[in-house]
This record gives sequence, C-alpha cells and structure tokens, in this order.
Amino acid sequence: MRAQKAFSNLLYFGQAAFCKAACKTCLTMKTILTCVHPEGRFVWGIHKPSFQVVNLRRNDFLAPVGYLDDKPLMNNLNFPAGDVEVPLADWIYEIANPFAFRGTTYIGKKWADAKTVEPAEIKIEPAAEASLYKSLENALGDLATVELMDRIYRLLPEPLQLALAATSSDKRDLVKLAEIACFFQAKPAKDGQKTLAFLHGPDDKPRANISDHILFETVANNPFLPDEYKLAMVLRPGVQGNSEIVGEWSEGSSHVFEYLRSNSYIPWGHFAANMAHDSIRYSIGELQAGDMRGMRHLYYQRTYLRLAESLDIQVDVRRRNLGLDELDRLREKIETYLSDPDRASRLPFKATLWGWNYGFDFAPSGYRLHASHQQIHQQYAMIRARVPGANKVGQQLKSYACGDLVQDFVSRYRRMTGKSFFKTYFKAISTNQRTDGRRDLAADLVIHSDKNVMLMVPKAQTSQWELQLVCRRQVGNIVEADTKVRQSLDRGLFLAMKILSAMGARMITVLEYSRPFQAEEHDQHLFYVFLPRLPQSPGAFSEAQLRWINGHYPEDFARACRRHLEQALNSWQG
Repeated sequence: MRAQKAFSNLLYFGQAAFCKAACKTCLTMKTILTCVHPEGRFVWGIHKPSFQVVNLRRNDFLAPVGYLDDKPLMNNLNFPAGDVEVPLADWIYEIANPFAFRGTTYIGKKWADAKTVEPAEIKIEPAAEASLYKSLENALGDLATVELMDRIYRLLPEPLQLALAATSSDKRDLVKLAEIACFFQAKPAKDGQKTLAFLHGPDDKPRANISDHILFETVANNPFLPDEYKLAMVLRPGVQGNSEIVGEWSEGSSHVFEYLRSNSYIPWGHFAANMAHDSIRYSIGELQAGDMRGMRHLYYQRTYLRLAESLDIQVDVRRRNLGLDELDRLREKIETYLSDPDRASRLPFKATLWGWNYGFDFAPSGYRLHASHQQIHQQYAMIRARVPGANKVGQQLKSYACGDLVQDFVSRYRRMTGKSFFKTYFKAISTNQRTDGRRDLAADLVIHSDKNVMLMVPKAQTSQWELQLVCRRQVGNIVEADTKVRQSLDRGLFLAMKILSAMGARMITVLEYSRPFQAEEHDQHLFYVFLPRLPQSPGAFSEAQLRWINGHYPEDFARACRRHLEQALNSWQG
C-alpha cells in the first residue's frame, strides 16, 4: 500500500519517490507526468494551503474606499498591523493532463462546487441585440434624416465603428459600415447583383477598393449583414483573390468548394473546404449534416489522392468526386503500399494536418480575437517528413507534426510501465470517479459513443470547455479509417460543435492528432480536440506555462453537454 501511494505521488508530480519497498515501477516513472495510472484509473491531487506571511510593510495608508448608509467603508483590512496568518486558503485540485506534453489543469474547488448543483449553469449567454440605428432614431426623432445618419456613422471614432461592426444585430448599422469600409460598383452587374469596385494595384493587378481593411473584415463576418453584401464583399468566388477551386461537393442544399492555397503559411500548400457562395453558413446553428460530410469528404479524398500520387498509384479521376466505395478501395491500396518498406520509403509526407477555426471577433482596440473568417470552413494539408537544413548543405531536419508528441508520449509510457497507454486510458475513462469524490452525482465523462468513436470530456481540460473525439478502434490516422470509422468521425465532429454551440460557444478551434504514416509505435489512436474560447478567459502567463485554470469539474461539464445531445443527434439525422 505504501509503495502504491508513493507511485501515485510520483506519477502525478513527476518527482522521485522515497519508497522503502523500492517498487520497480516507481523507479522507472521518474520523469513522466500523467493522470493515467498504469492500473487503468485516474490519479490527481488536491492542494489545501495554509501558511504565514511576514509583514514587511512600513507605512499605513488608511482611507475610506466608499460609503454605505452614509458611513465610511475603511480599508483597514488592507493594512494589517502584524504578520498574516492564512489558516486555510481555497482548495485547488491539480490534475496532470493524460498526455504529458499538454500540461496540467487546476480546478478551484469553491468555483466547481457551485456548478455541481445545476450543470445547466455552465453556459455562455447569447449576445444581446444591439442597434445604434434604433438608438439614433429614438434620440433624434424627425431630425434623423438619411444625410445626418450617414454623417454620424462616418464621424464615429474607429474603435466605435469596429465595436459596432462586431456586435450590431441591425442590418442598417452594418450596411452603413460596409459602405464606409469599401466601395461598391456604381453600375449594377448585368444580373443586378451588388459587386465591389476594383482599382489597378501597384503591379497593375486588380484589387478591391477597400478603405478600411479591419472594418471590412469585421462587418463581413457579422451574420446579420444582408446576404447580398456578404456575396459582394467576400463570398462570391474570386472576390478575395485567385485561389483555384479544385474540388466540389454538392448534396441537397449543401455546397462546398475546395480551395487551393498555394502560397501558404503551411509549407507545400494547404487546402480549405469552404461553404460555397450559395450555401451561406455563418454559425453552427445553420450547419447541416451534408455540409460536414462534404467538407470531410474533400479532406479524405484530397489526402488519399496526394498519397496515391506520391506512391505511384494510378488514379484516373478528373472533374468529379470519388464515390465512397472508390474512396475506400483507394485507401486500402494506399494502406497496402505503406506496409511495404521499400515503397513507403519513397513517401515524402509523414502525416496529415487538419484544423478548423470556427468563429470570428475583433476587439475595438484592434486585437483580433480568433483566426477564422467568414463562412464555415476547414483546412488541411500534408506534412513533409524532412526539411532541408538552411545553413548546411545536405542537412536534413525532422519536420514537426503535433501527432509526433502523442507518438513520443505513448512510446515512453509503454517503456516505463509496460502498458498500452490508450487501453489504459480507456479503462480509466470507463471507471472514472468524480474529481470531488461525491458518489451521489454522475461521474461519466462520455457524452456520446458508438463502436468506432467516443466523444468525451477529458479529465484535465485545457480550454475550460475542451472536448475530445477519440477513435476507440486501433485507428491512428485517416488512412487506417474505413468508411464506417470516417462516418463516425464526421458525426462526432458535428455533434461536438452543435453541443458546444448550443451552450453558447461562439469561437472554437478544432485540431487533429494523428499517427505518422510510418511509425514504429502503433499504440496511437486518432483523436480530435475541441478548444472553445471563453469570454473571460484570455490566454495569459498561466496558459503560456501550460497551466490551465478551470472553474468546474469535468464530470459536471459532461452532464451539461449531454443535455444537448438529443437535439444534436436529431440535427444530424434530419
């Protein structure tokens, strides 16, 4: 028992344990930091601080801070005469992330206990309606002429224009701001649709006549902007540049384009599956099951085709999509080729990269609050295995993929414990006990599952509202994912976004952790991470250290999510 206790401390804090039993496991776990115990259970700690602080202050600055019932409220408590005794400060739970490289979560017990009574309180209130136009009408009455209103909007300081562009729910505000941000063609197009005015650029290439790019981008991302303005400013193909459309999906009212981003911040280019101009989706509430299937199909298809080309697998397809059966036959052939070391060695790519930035906002100060832009879209690319050295001819460096971090961790976990991490992790999830130790409340971390995937709340959340979608089967990347697994993944992604959106999330980052195509360690399951951005949780020094502060128990967040599961399932099926 003593050895087991020492091991738990060691596993959690990553420190050497002083164990008279000299437990072999303890000695080999010196440097690993995870809450997943090799026995298949979670371990975590709790801080119960009590301490004394020597008072070094020299002077007292006593003064009233305000008045209550005409009596002054003094600041005496801020200036104690002697040392400060803290007999019992707030308790804090400390939970190492299951994956050591993702840091540690800290849960304030007082905050989290308040959420156990009613998990429905874990939500973000919807944005209130806002209309400057209506306020001006009420204030000015008959004086509110078109000319005066136009002048007022143009005279607003830039931060106020930006705040209005981001928060207004009145299309009249947004039209005024759109016409300040850019110029529209005076003569209507032949089909009568609104279009942007263009200028000759410095290199004589046409460029949109935009007078305020930040205001333009912000108002174009507001869902209340009339569709004719969205189309003219950002949605009509070609209005934002010459990125080639090299794929397309159409199903019912779902229409998705695949854009090629040749000059990309991702080396060797990336692709974007973007809702088309005639399928306007500015919010998850508008997202349809066909939209998700389309975006994901384009991701699978493009990845398989690029791998096939690299492996000299001939695929005779042009100007159409691969059907599901064709797609899976190609996937199986790629999987076979990758099992041949000689053929696989010629593959220049090591892994996939897939991500989704949903939502947009600009602060009035000009700080961009999320990376997305108009329309729901997903991005994907292939990661090269090696990168040529820049300062030494012939040098080859290993390139980075976030899935490598998982690969390294699960390999280390197996070496140190002799156990498969993911099998152990799944066992810990299935036997989870509540963080606060209560037995009268639900302890389940799982929101939705089928035989292929599991949507769940991680024991140690990084974003306060983090969810994970994990493959239950031994599938490490999308090359190993057959049709059924891919369908489960698509549905799981859809459900997670619908649930988080129903709870009020408006900015969500989603990323994929996948196993490299060629990896010695096969104990790595494909999983996706959902990271909502919360209004009162800016990234700060704690997050920069991978110290994640949370105000609820993961079990209560799972309860809150399950309240919205049925509605999300109905949306997928309907």
